[in-house]
Amino acid sequence: MKFTLSWLKEHLDTDEPVEKLADKLTMIGLEVENLEDKAKALKAFTIARVISAEQHPNADRLRVCMVDTGNGAAPVQVVCGAPNARTGLISVFSAPGTFIPGKNITLGIGTIRGVESRGMLCSEAELQLSENHDGIMELPADAPVGKGYVEWAGLGDPMFEINLTPNRPDCTGVHGIARDLAAADMGKFKDPMIKPVKGEFPCPVKVTVEDAKLCPGFALRLVRGVKNGPSPKWLQDRLTSIGLRPINALVDITNFMTYDRARPLHVFDAKKVTGNLLVRRARDGETLLALDGRTYTLDAGVCVIADDHGVESLAGIMGGEASGCDENTTDVLIESALWNEINIAQTGRKLGIHSDARYRFERGVDPAFMVPGLELATRLVMDICGGTPSENVVVGKTHGDDRVIDFPLAEVKRLAGIEVPMAEMRLILSRLGFMMAGSGAVAKVAIPSWRSDVHGKADIVEEIVRIVGVDKVPETPFERGEDARKPVLTPIQLRTRRAKRAAAARGMIEAVTWSFIAKPYAELFDRDPPVQAQSNRRGHPELSLANPIAADMSDMRPSLLPGLVTAAQANIDRGFSDLALFEVGQVFTDDRPEGELIAAAGVRHGYASSQGIGRHWSGSATADALDAKADAFAVLAAAGAPMQALQIVPGGPDWLHPGRSGTIQIGPQNVLGHFGELHPRALETLRADGPLIAFEVILDRIPAAKQKPTRAKPVLELSSFQPVSRDFAFIVDRTVKAGDIVRAAQAVDKKLITDVTVFDVYEGKGIDDGKKSIAIAVTMQPREKTMTDQEIEAVATKIVAEVAKKTGGVLRA
Repeated sequence: MKFTLSWLKEHLDTDEPVEKLADKLTMIGLEVENLEDKAKALKAFTIARVISAEQHPNADRLRVCMVDTGNGAAPVQVVCGAPNARTGLISVFSAPGTFIPGKNITLGIGTIRGVESRGMLCSEAELQLSENHDGIMELPADAPVGKGYVEWAGLGDPMFEINLTPNRPDCTGVHGIARDLAAADMGKFKDPMIKPVKGEFPCPVKVTVEDAKLCPGFALRLVRGVKNGPSPKWLQDRLTSIGLRPINALVDITNFMTYDRARPLHVFDAKKVTGNLLVRRARDGETLLALDGRTYTLDAGVCVIADDHGVESLAGIMGGEASGCDENTTDVLIESALWNEINIAQTGRKLGIHSDARYRFERGVDPAFMVPGLELATRLVMDICGGTPSENVVVGKTHGDDRVIDFPLAEVKRLAGIEVPMAEMRLILSRLGFMMAGSGAVAKVAIPSWRSDVHGKADIVEEIVRIVGVDKVPETPFERGEDARKPVLTPIQLRTRRAKRAAAARGMIEAVTWSFIAKPYAELFDRDPPVQAQSNRRGHPELSLANPIAADMSDMRPSLLPGLVTAAQANIDRGFSDLALFEVGQVFTDDRPEGELIAAAGVRHGYASSQGIGRHWSGSATADALDAKADAFAVLAAAGAPMQALQIVPGGPDWLHPGRSGTIQIGPQNVLGHFGELHPRALETLRADGPLIAFEVILDRIPAAKQKPTRAKPVLELSSFQPVSRDFAFIVDRTVKAGDIVRAAQAVDKKLITDVTVFDVYEGKGIDDGKKSIAIAVTMQPREKTMTDQEIEAVATKIVAEVAKKTGGVLRA
């Protein structure tokens, strides 16, 4: 919402400085986004005359101008490149030291192609008055040389731009803004009574409303014998000051009423209207060529104003071109109506129309101002265009429902924590248009018709507090009590946050994808398919949407991977083939609340291994299944999974390669997730280029950590003794899992042995058929003393014996 200071002063008698008015607007809830004061920004620019303009000796397109600045001093030399620089031209001059807003520079004395320049002749673009930079400004011959340009041009009218919240439709007009400022002691509110205009004859056009829910009220008046030409200067200045283009007097009056009184109107050329007017629903397939030059196809959800010929206007949004007013209009129908807010919003979104009328009607206009607004517009039309008015035609309600709220005065103290005397409450509310009656503990407050946002006691408290000042509300700390503060985040929220950090720490980039996917993708990644023939698999019908927004968004996602793979392929198609993406979000197994789970997933492609992303001269590695395993383990560890209890089982679901994948579980009944390389058939379904490495784990399935009932504070044990590392290589059957050897070694002494890792698996020359070599590194951390060779050897002997006992492994020679 934009308005100028002079426009505001038509409704508010005030002498307050502009900055104070802007601060007060923000404090009472009408946030000032921008305050443009051209008088201050362009104060240094003056009117000057070019005495002479000679060709630059060293440049064909430059002129050396001698400029009379009007200050009585000698002419100033200015080098100018504008094609219209000539002798006798009156233009705008800026001296050295002036800030040029259009160029964001401070002007200095310069030398251009060997000629000194001590100022600048300016274009409109350089003063940010327009985008015209084709030449310097040309002023009338009688413009006073030496006078400030802003003062002469009348640009000293500051413009406010406020960011309105949707609950303040009354402040979509300058009149409503002035009322709020007056209530905040910024001046005296000007609210003269609108006198009705006497009709000279009955209006020949009748109005019928088919559905009062779509149009609660409709007022119409004919004015004959108008002369529609350009608007007077004051009206044109009002509109251009806020960026609107004057069209003609009749149209400009409706635009002025929209911004001045928050009352959108529409004018019809009466001679272009056939018969009477009917407010109805559009018929499917009807069309309208609107005033914006576009043709709209309508349906039964759109409310229209029609005559005997057809649709003439989109109700409350935009008129039709066929019945619009132009310079030939002599008889005009002025319409002022009330429209259903929800229908206006739906129609505007459906047709993609953003108009000033829609903006106000979908928020709600003052129902009691429907007829007075018509009277005021009629007076403006008669004053500017002349003419003879008819009597009003009014259909439906001319005012809203009366609303009275029982208001306990103690609510202000209870909700806001401030003491406001009753007399001050009454004064504030009366200035805002409320009526307060009663002198006891509970008063009755009548709500004004223009405040559709006030419904209860808390709303009245808000009105009082914003005028008194939210800065008066005392700072009151919350009582903490004796007990420790409870955690703000739930366990799953903590897991989600930690999982994201862990994935990001491994060089992956977070993606956010749609929660809806195509049905083939949902069927491919269905976690728990119904019992039926595999060849007839259709996924869970519960995951299908009743009204999908698109064909490729028909099902709720059972996995994060389809969206991630699609995002990865979009990057690959654009040449970014080395990438690692992750997402933490919801997946669905069915439409029950317990069927909604939080999962973490990631994909890698190309040279995007754990060693780094992209090719490098020192060596690069493509991502493989072990990278996906490491990603999954990092996420699980960060999310609090019991890592010592995790089991890795070869293979996974159908969408993973059977020989290059694994399942992470805590026993067969609790599968946490999967990792590996996506199956070629899955890549074909997803239309993706492989190989793609992926993992997905379900954070909801991680067991909750056991709470230990102890008051002792946790102690970080750091040993002062050097750890000892020993390597072992065992010959075992090919069927033996590396994890079994790791667990056997750890079991020897869980306190002393702090880490066991696999660093080599070998099959081939020197190893018998059916056998393989698995090498492990065992780290021992003494805590009481340095280990002797005999003690180290004893532990090593136990490790060899335990591995032989559990796996049949033999120490490799």
